[in-house]
Amino acid sequence: MIDREFLRGFTKLYALWRGSKRDAYGMAILKEMREVGFELSPGTLYPTLERLQREGDITWRKQVVAGRIRKTYRLTPRGKKELEEVKQRLRTIVRLVFAE
Repeated sequence: MIDREFLRGFTKLYALWRGSKRDAYGMAILKEMREVGFELSPGTLYPTLERLQREGDITWRKQVVAGRIRKTYRLTPRGKKELEEVKQRLRTIVRLVFAE
């Protein structure tokens, strides 16, 4: 079982990646992560998104979707830079771990 700290790291990585693709909102991120096997709760995701906003990696805006107000997230230039750095480091580690 993946421990809480590992899950937080994957959550942050996925939120950064997802925000780089198009506007994202919390419930969509939860659903997508669950579809690939990460049992994530709002209590893990939303504090991660708030932290990313405080750190300047994402911005948010309110948007009306199907008559409901949603808070959508998008990467900032700083967030894009961090995502690229994380992806590069992750590629290196994955090569090392799976080279055996």
